[in-house]
Amino acid sequence: MTLTQPRPDGRDPAELRPLEIHPNFIIYPEGSVLISTGRTKVLCNASLLPGVPRWREAQGGPGGWITAEYAMLPRATHNRSNRETTSPRARSQEIKRLIGRSLRAGFDLSQLGQITAIVDCDVLQADGGTRTAAVTGGYLALAIALHKRIDLGDCPPEVFLSPVAAVSVGLLGGQARLDLDYEEDSAADVDCNVVMNAKHEFIEIQATAERGAFPKDRLDDLLGLAQMGIGRLISAQAEALAKMGWGEP
Repeated sequence: MTLTQPRPDGRDPAELRPLEIHPNFIIYPEGSVLISTGRTKVLCNASLLPGVPRWREAQGGPGGWITAEYAMLPRATHNRSNRETTSPRARSQEIKRLIGRSLRAGFDLSQLGQITAIVDCDVLQADGGTRTAAVTGGYLALAIALHKRIDLGDCPPEVFLSPVAAVSVGLLGGQARLDLDYEEDSAADVDCNVVMNAKHEFIEIQATAERGAFPKDRLDDLLGLAQMGIGRLISAQAEALAKMGWGEP
């Protein structure tokens, strides 16, 4: 079925939302990035702390750890939500684990040294795709932090494996669309978040049929669209690093 209704913002089905990357947005973290995908804005700050979790230390051998935190500010959406002061909501827990898994896939933990990298992803404004923006921006924030560490001689370049980025895709009225905003995401027949590296390898696929089952060939369409979009995001990450004096990892 062909969808004649245009996208809310007039984009082509295979077009990303306008992407803006602002490195060193905060001066204090070892790595900081404000990433904007359309009207979604996520602040990603990477901190490198000495030591590793006890369970990691008990495993013995060299290596560090990478983890993430995720939160949405009270007025990141149309209506105010309560600040997560005691414990994260179930959604935040699930997303922070996704971010952590995704980031660990981009680095060789055995080359990290006895440090823990914590990437805090705070949603300043939400219009769909907050978790995928957090993965894309979080990778870049951590890459900046580790490039600084490499320059100081505290970490080998081999800590980098492959750049990682993420994007959402979905089916609306039978049409595959890239990088859904909230209006599209809430109306999608199929909603899918995809995390990949620069080698075109999948790290995570979260796909849900919201209104009924869908065939495998439509999933193939979505994954192909996601691969194309993630390639563009990884190119943007590399461009940001190059402007800071670092080549592609």
